[in-house]
Amino acid sequence: MTTAEPRTVFFIGKPGCGKGTQAKLLAQKTGWTVLASGAQFRAIAEEDTIVGRKVREELGNGFLMPHWFAMYLYQKALFSVHENTSVIFDGFNRKPEEAQLIVDSLKWIGREFVVINIAVSDEHVKERLVGRAQIEGRSDDRQDAVLERLEEFGTYTSKALELFEKLGVLITINGEQTPEEVAHDVNAALGLV
Repeated sequence: MTTAEPRTVFFIGKPGCGKGTQAKLLAQKTGWTVLASGAQFRAIAEEDTIVGRKVREELGNGFLMPHWFAMYLYQKALFSVHENTSVIFDGFNRKPEEAQLIVDSLKWIGREFVVINIAVSDEHVKERLVGRAQIEGRSDDRQDAVLERLEEFGTYTSKALELFEKLGVLITINGEQTPEEVAHDVNAALGLV
C-alpha cells in the first residue's frame, strides 16, 4: 500500500514498548523503509574498535548514546532517503536535542512527519524485557540496565515527547494491547485502514 505523498514516521516510547515490532509491521503493510538506531548501535558494538567497545559498554549499562552520535546516524540515514520515498525511523528521537534537530532538519527540507508514541507502563516494560533478555540475550535487557533505561526515558525522552506534543505531531497509542491491536491503531492513526 502506498500513499501519494511520501510519509515520514518516527516511533518513540519506553524500552521494550514494541517500537521495533510496530516499525516492522508498518513496513510490511506499506513497503516503507525502516531505519533503526538500536540496530545500528548494536552493529557498531560488535566492532573491535575504540568506538565499538565504548558503544558496547554504554549499551550494556543501559545508557542512551550521546545525542551527537545518534544524530550523526539520523542525518546519515535521512540524507540517504530519496525525496519520494516514505520512511520509518525507529529510535532516533530519544533526547530533547535529537527531537529539536529532527524538527529543524525536516522543516529545512520541507518534509512533514509524525511521531508515534507507543505508551506502556514501567511494569509492562520490566515484564517484556525480562522475557526478551531470556530469548535474545541482549545486554541492555538485564534488570539493572532496564532500570537505567527507564530512568533515562524519564530524564530525557519525556522532554522530547513534550516538544513533539507542543508541535502537534505526536500520536499516542496504547502499547499494552496485542501487537496486532497496536498495529491496527497505528494504521488507523496514519489513515491507512
